[in-house]
Amino acid sequence: MFVRGIRGAITVENNDKEEILTATFELLNEMINKNEIEPEDTSWVLITVTHDLDATFPAQAIRRMHGWELVPLMCSLEIDVPGGLPKCIRLLMQVNTTKNQDEIVHVYLNEAKRLRPDLSS
Repeated sequence: MFVRGIRGAITVENNDKEEILTATFELLNEMINKNEIEPEDTSWVLITVTHDLDATFPAQAIRRMHGWELVPLMCSLEIDVPGGLPKCIRLLMQVNTTKNQDEIVHVYLNEAKRLRPDLSS
């Protein structure tokens, strides 16, 4: 068993509570499915948002998911770098897995594919 980090990011069109929650749910589900993750194997999830997203805490979307209620979550602001990707939600989760590092699938959706074109499918 290894401890691995899994990255993901997604963008939204608007600073809207439901849009942020829906996007967070979509991103985490994609990360879960591509990496065969169970909540019980997840140590924690760090969630960052860009400064232009303040309509809600994205962690609320994860708390609504069955089995994820007890996984430690933390929301934070992403560094506001000039020219950075706007309206972006990023997730970094630490999981226990039998997968090798090169078997981990990082997920970048919508405009966030620009962040890591080498990892985007």
